[in-house]
Amino acid sequence: MEYMDKIRKWLDKTPYQHFTIEIASEDASFRKYYRLTHGHINLLLMDSSLEKDSLSAFIKVTQKLLDVGVKAPQILEQNLKDGYLILEDFGSTHYLDILDWNNCEELYKKAINVIVKMQKASTSGLPLYDKAFLVKEMDLMTEWYMIKLLPVSLSSRQKAIIDKTLSDIADEVLKQPQGLFVHRDFHSRNIMLTKNDEVGVIDYQDAMSGALMYDIASLLEDSYIEFDREDMQKLVLYFRDEKGLDIDDATALRWFDFISMQRHIKVLGIFARLYKRDGKKGYLKDIPLTLKYLFDTAKLYEETKPLNQLFKEI
Repeated sequence: MEYMDKIRKWLDKTPYQHFTIEIASEDASFRKYYRLTHGHINLLLMDSSLEKDSLSAFIKVTQKLLDVGVKAPQILEQNLKDGYLILEDFGSTHYLDILDWNNCEELYKKAINVIVKMQKASTSGLPLYDKAFLVKEMDLMTEWYMIKLLPVSLSSRQKAIIDKTLSDIADEVLKQPQGLFVHRDFHSRNIMLTKNDEVGVIDYQDAMSGALMYDIASLLEDSYIEFDREDMQKLVLYFRDEKGLDIDDATALRWFDFISMQRHIKVLGIFARLYKRDGKKGYLKDIPLTLKYLFDTAKLYEETKPLNQLFKEI
């Protein structure tokens, strides 16, 4: 209650002093969201008091997205000292709540059109998704999923296989166009459908400058929901066409597959860390689908078949 009292005291100094406050949601970080309500008006209070450093990035990236016509939430009030923002409220309908076999093509195409817009955003000042960072992310799998969650003790031979495979994946990722705006977490829990049927984008404060296919991979091989691989491949090619890229199907799908594997390997580590370090058990149930995506793709390429075999050994 003392914590809520602090938020309430700040609200009382803003134009939103008459709004009621209730918990809306939490995410995989240490942020919390509260819904502010007054009559028919709803707003969101984002509480980043435990990670205030992220607020500056959130504000800057919000403006980058708004500048290119992406529907990011308008920032209505700022309290950087305590770590609070008051934001436009997109409602409570996430893509994950409504996606099904009947509407997935339509909804995914809407989201892909948003990615095309996002990739027009300025990358000035954004961190670079270079090889060192790609590998650093994938190393989370070894440390947190394999060694700390399973747990297994890896032999020097197994470590060598992992190191080579991760390096090869990063090299392949870097063969596709770089230097584009990357949301980094563009999936069904971070995409919303507003009351006006617009696609709203949230949770983008960790954006970077990186690979063409990254956000497409996040969208279409989502750890929280699965659709037919062939249908998703058609949507990869839809993205290629919307971007006007002069590449054949095989190249587009190879680019997609390798960045997908990079992300799944990273996500395995993140889900394991959320449980082992942060006590967030809920993400463990999403590991099997993440593994399925990884295995189904890794078996297709000579560079990654050894990693598939290694998983069978452990």
